[in-house]
Amino acid sequence: MWLTLAFTSAALLGFYDAAKKKALTGNAVLPVLLLNTLFSTLIFLPAIFSAEFGLGWFDRTVLASAPGTLEAHGMVILKSFIVLTSWVFGYFGMKHLPITIVGPINATRPVMVLVGALLIFGERLNAYQWTGVALALVSLFLLSRSSRREGVVFSHNIWILCVALSAVTGAVSGLYDKYIMTRLDPVFVQSWYNLYQLLMMAVVVGVIWWPRRNRTTPFHWSWAIPLISIFLSMADFAYLYALRDSDAMISVVSMIRRGSVVVSFLCGALLFRERNLRSKAVDLAFILVGMIFLWLGSRPA
Repeated sequence: MWLTLAFTSAALLGFYDAAKKKALTGNAVLPVLLLNTLFSTLIFLPAIFSAEFGLGWFDRTVLASAPGTLEAHGMVILKSFIVLTSWVFGYFGMKHLPITIVGPINATRPVMVLVGALLIFGERLNAYQWTGVALALVSLFLLSRSSRREGVVFSHNIWILCVALSAVTGAVSGLYDKYIMTRLDPVFVQSWYNLYQLLMMAVVVGVIWWPRRNRTTPFHWSWAIPLISIFLSMADFAYLYALRDSDAMISVVSMIRRGSVVVSFLCGALLFRERNLRSKAVDLAFILVGMIFLWLGSRPA
């Protein structure tokens, strides 16, 4: 079941990336991110009310939850800060780079999660899974070569650095998710971390963007903004429930989720008319084959 949830999350993340690219094109980054956290909070706000006030609206459903302790809220606040840091870097990188470059870079994030899973949680991969990891590394090398044709030099591009920092903090978030999901309820985590992110982003926008709004990229409304929240909320919901499974391996789940690059690549080709697709398709092929090996190595015996 956790494999199905992981692949479902991956597909939804691809649509999330496409909506994010559309919303950020020629737009101010920070208010878009603020609205993303607002709409995500509104989606799960009924679950918070139901749990905190004992209303029982979602009893015997997947949205059933319970009030959390002070310690639980502390863990969720830390998760909110880590994820928001990753998003800020990732949104700026997404705005200034082709989605067909950002997607494959993010697809290598699980390699860092893998190292952490081996060292912290003692996870062990079989031959199929190791093959999938190796293919993901090859894809990064090929991507760095093909991106030069678009004037994007990995070692001299601040937006590549932003995407890289987003990947690092995202890997930290993945490892932390594995830790807290053995202790907390998925609905409690997702509903409250959205709310805490909204409060944090309100402060960031109020302090950094609002006073300078007339001197920076202006904000304009896009219907892609609520789509970001919808696709992300569904993707995270499937992801957190996958991690609740005692058999789930964060190293494998994280790698599968980066398969979202398949959807984002197709959107980049069909919706955004990005260039140099033939060489990038080779990079994508390595990732796809890697996903197949990960699936083969993670199936129940």
